[in-house]
Amino acid sequence: MTTRKTKRLYLIPVLSKALDILELLQSENQPMSLEAIHRRTKISKTTVYRVLKTFVHRGYLSQSPDGLYRQVSRPKKIRFGFGGQSADMPFSVEVTESLKTAAASVGIDLLILDNCYDAATAIRNAEEFVKEHVDLVIEFQVEQEAAPVIADKIAAARIPMIAIDIPHPHATFFGVDNYRVGFEAGELLARHAVKNWNSKVDWVLGLDLPEAGLLVQSRITGAFEAVRTAMPDLPVECFVRIDGRGMQDRSRKLIADFLDRHPSDKRLLIAAATDSSALGALDAVRDRKRERHVVIAGQDCIADAVAEMRRLGSPLIGSVSHEAGSYGPNLVHLGLALLRGHTVPPYNYVEHRMVTPETLAEN
Repeated sequence: MTTRKTKRLYLIPVLSKALDILELLQSENQPMSLEAIHRRTKISKTTVYRVLKTFVHRGYLSQSPDGLYRQVSRPKKIRFGFGGQSADMPFSVEVTESLKTAAASVGIDLLILDNCYDAATAIRNAEEFVKEHVDLVIEFQVEQEAAPVIADKIAAARIPMIAIDIPHPHATFFGVDNYRVGFEAGELLARHAVKNWNSKVDWVLGLDLPEAGLLVQSRITGAFEAVRTAMPDLPVECFVRIDGRGMQDRSRKLIADFLDRHPSDKRLLIAAATDSSALGALDAVRDRKRERHVVIAGQDCIADAVAEMRRLGSPLIGSVSHEAGSYGPNLVHLGLALLRGHTVPPYNYVEHRMVTPETLAEN
């Protein structure tokens, strides 16, 4: 008798009742009303009501609009690791914000690390993702030489990976069709030259990004091909690639040096791999008061580029929008498909569109 009383002291009556309710819903495996649960458990209706509301609040049960309760499965929360290109690069920031919003909307946790536009940092971040046992890695880093190192570390941990814009071994590609967006930028430049300069061009400059590898370099390859298609008589010597590294200050200095070495040339087309490079070129052109001699087309359509294109007579005549706001939802959808074992295409291209002063004026 004494032994029974001692054991009973360790029980928590309301917890036992709560578990009776939960176990009933588990065994029935169908929606039940408060009244039905009250009748089956013989627990007071007030207690049943409060227990059910607590379980709903904590996510163990759901309540349908008709008032019925059912058990909710509680899988482990998914966590993605995201290596952002750089917190100092506007397009990277836009992609990060889009991904944060999309992940939050479906309850995915994000571990965000900044690759700082640096290969060694990106490799360390990949190691951190492995250490943290994330479910999937989304990699956005600019150094093609670091790609196989990063990919090998992630693959060894058996973590699926999505690579943004720059291909990585073992990874699913996500980003723009680099050659196509480059070609469309080149078409815009060529139309300007044909219409305003009677197809006479002194130089076609490509502010390139060789560190990112051949696929990203195809933005400039595409731009050059579009110009050659429109003006096939241009000599090959007038096409020049310059390593702007996608950065504004570096591009400004390089274009400034080129303009200083060619002070008399008055018909220059500049295709930039990024808007940051395009804006750097614009700085150099404007500093030398050469605005009438140069036209520029960029990539990414960042806010500063849009503001510049709204200025009357700006040499920046267009930028291809990579629709950064669509990256987050598409990346989340693609990541979940990979985790569920679905077959996905190896290359997944986002929509893009050309933005010009004329299209901005229409909106």
